[in-house]
Amino acid sequence: MHGELVWKQPTVAAILATLKNPAYAGAFVYGRTRQVRKESSPHAASQKRLPIHEWKSRVNDKYPASMSWETFEKIQAMLQDHDAEYDRNKTRGIPRPGAALLHGLVYCGACGHKRLVQYKHSTRDVCNHLRQQYGVRVCQYIPADPIDARVVETFFQALAPIELAVYAQALAAQAQTQKPRDHAHQQALERLRYHAALAQRQFNRVDPENRLVAAELEKRWEAALRDLKQAEATSRQQQPSPVIPFVLTADLKAAFTAIGQKLPQLWQMPVLSQPQKKALLRCLIDTVVIHRATRDHVHTRIVWKGGETTTIQIPITVGSLAELSSAKEMEQHILKLSCEGTSDQEIAKHLTDLGYRSPMRPLVLPSTVKSIRLKHSLFQKRSQSHPRSITGYLTVSQLAQALDISRHWVYDRIHNGCIHISKDAHTGLYLFPDTSATREMFKQLMAGTLHNLRFS
Repeated sequence: MHGELVWKQPTVAAILATLKNPAYAGAFVYGRTRQVRKESSPHAASQKRLPIHEWKSRVNDKYPASMSWETFEKIQAMLQDHDAEYDRNKTRGIPRPGAALLHGLVYCGACGHKRLVQYKHSTRDVCNHLRQQYGVRVCQYIPADPIDARVVETFFQALAPIELAVYAQALAAQAQTQKPRDHAHQQALERLRYHAALAQRQFNRVDPENRLVAAELEKRWEAALRDLKQAEATSRQQQPSPVIPFVLTADLKAAFTAIGQKLPQLWQMPVLSQPQKKALLRCLIDTVVIHRATRDHVHTRIVWKGGETTTIQIPITVGSLAELSSAKEMEQHILKLSCEGTSDQEIAKHLTDLGYRSPMRPLVLPSTVKSIRLKHSLFQKRSQSHPRSITGYLTVSQLAQALDISRHWVYDRIHNGCIHISKDAHTGLYLFPDTSATREMFKQLMAGTLHNLRFS
């Protein structure tokens, strides 16, 4: 029946309606919506919800309140922030199961707009606001995984127990600064009390018959009392909260240490879901601004809750060695160390320690060192130690290429004794004189008119 209380199962729509209704905060409101007519159909209209600052009127404390108006405003901000259409509304959105840990928090350092997450072959942050508005090319594509990993590492560092010691030092410094300030303020109050007491004594000693002098001393006394009263009132208003000594017990210290040590381990285990990880990050991180300054580095600025910032350079993978900003310096190191006889593995480890890396790895690979070394004809193995061309002679491969025959055919004739030749003592190779006579003899051997060749 009408007016009776009926209990029902709660629905999402009913809960949202309750949270968004200002009546539950005790307020009467008029003008929360507006009729919006469509251009395509002037006779059709739809209701548009207005933000709080656009409501026409509001009267607080009109109904019994289930929550304060401040709590109601906080709830509205949370609902707006958790809107699913976070790109259109430029809010963070609610933490979701996606792989990107910073979705909804990342902004573009080039154009300043919010970046989206794109799951296509890999996870990457995309800034496409300018493309949506003006049809131009996408501002920047940046891989999300290395950004997430480094920001999470910085997040763990911010939770380190050493921050407790820093906080204790800050409190101690505040207490030391407050002591001389309080002392100076007390001295000022003592001076005002002295002047007020002096003015009172002077007024009490004056002869009442001398009215002009008495009136002047009374004014001085009143002024001194007024200054003293004003100073005492100001002192009470500006009195800072007492500094509570920061005492970190052994149990509390052990608890914070355990959290700092176990959270990175729990992060890698299936204990925490993706939404829980994102919610933890949002407890400290407000926004993350990224900008691809160079091909292999992303300039990243983390804005923490409270306004503090942390700026870091994050390396990202590139497609080739030429795209590395440090490629020329690394190449010079490799050439120098190779000429000194250092192995590829040792060079790779040394360069990694110096902060260099390969295009697709966070460290320098021996294969990267080898490719650069061979590019400059620097050989380490005996089979690679000879020059590619020896003046006046042809190697087996060069001879086979000149006569358009297989080099295996030449080696077979050497091994069965048809071609008599010894390896060169310096290079360890079979070297044939680079003359027309040599080519003619090989042609006759191939034709069968000559059965043996001898090179001494």
